[in-house]
Amino acid sequence: MEKWKCSICGYVYDPAQGDPTSGIPAGTPFEKLPDDWSCPICGASKDNFERI
Repeated sequence: MEKWKCSICGYVYDPAQGDPTSGIPAGTPFEKLPDDWSCPICGASKDNFERI
């Protein structure tokens, strides 16, 4: 699975880890994140992320 990086703060979303602070389980691909999910560091929306 591909990692995605926040263009605002540099946070990297790693699907292998998910986002436990937002209740996103490990193994969740970026494309399957809820539309209202945001960066857990700076609050940026999904459209501020780029594939790395």
